[in-house]
Amino acid sequence: MKRQVSLPMHYEEITVDVGYRLDLLVENKVVIELKSVEFIMNVHHKQLLTYLKLSDYKLGILVNFNTDNIADSIFRKANRLDL
Repeated sequence: MKRQVSLPMHYEEITVDVGYRLDLLVENKVVIELKSVEFIMNVHHKQLLTYLKLSDYKLGILVNFNTDNIADSIFRKANRLDL
């Protein structure tokens, strides 16, 4: 498992080496995005999907720790590379 993995951002001819940071990367396959917010919002889901698309990883997990029931605050996201 790796923490704070740098994800470069490419736009046309410009590359930013550390455009984004993945909270956790497990087995070089699964991106884990950690949150501690009162409510998970659409922007949090979109953030993880953006990381998956930019990195070409296929699976992501969004986890919010600011909850009474952690099981209700874990969301699985898949990168649909075949579309």
